[in-house]
Amino acid sequence: MRSLNNILSRRNCRLARKKWDLEPKHPLLATLKWLSEAFELSVLAGDLILLHANWYVTHAGLLRIARRNRCSGMRVQFIQELSDTAARRFAFQATVFKSKTCQGFVGYGDADPSNVSPLVHGAEMRVAETRAINRALRKAYGIGICSVEEIGSFAEPACTARESTKHPPQPANGNYGGPKLRDRLCQLIRRHKLDPELVKAYAVDFCGTKTLREANREQVENFVQQLADWAEKDRNALLCQLNSYVRPKQEVVA
Repeated sequence: MRSLNNILSRRNCRLARKKWDLEPKHPLLATLKWLSEAFELSVLAGDLILLHANWYVTHAGLLRIARRNRCSGMRVQFIQELSDTAARRFAFQATVFKSKTCQGFVGYGDADPSNVSPLVHGAEMRVAETRAINRALRKAYGIGICSVEEIGSFAEPACTARESTKHPPQPANGNYGGPKLRDRLCQLIRRHKLDPELVKAYAVDFCGTKTLREANREQVENFVQQLADWAEKDRNALLCQLNSYVRPKQEVVA
């Protein structure tokens, strides 16, 4: 197991240097090595993201840790007294049970239009639920770094009024076949000039399924949210991630 973790660590550092242009002895690589070996997080799978000189774990990465450690289950509750549906302010409590005898690790999450990306306005309830789950999972498995879904809108670049008018936010509901979620994904691809086939390959890898149609609604919504956040924060890093799915051309034998 240790040798496999060492292989993952080296692969993560190699990819991180390429994606984020890090020097061979950059201090962030030492942190990445520890995260790789301690939690088996993969840069290629999208478990970790580097933003503003800090590592952030993703919702997908936390779920993979829970599955690997045979998490017994989780309970999520809507906190009505701390929520205001008219103002699109929502709060949730999540409890993660590591085993059948575990008393549970509790985490809270909140979201409103002021602390989420403009691209997910209308999906504040789902963002709040994800944040609660992330915090509970981080407590349960001792993950000291923050999750990217928790950082809120302060990490977003400013959105001009012209951009807001040109690209109105759409709620991310419905499954992959639903028009709203599919339209929003297409909008992201057009807006940031992404390769649709590479985005699809990344989505399949992110969701952990053989095809995108096998992914459930929550998995696709989480992918679209991460794609939107990543495209806004660091498009070059996203392009590096997408380019990792390019298949080498086969040689033509005469």
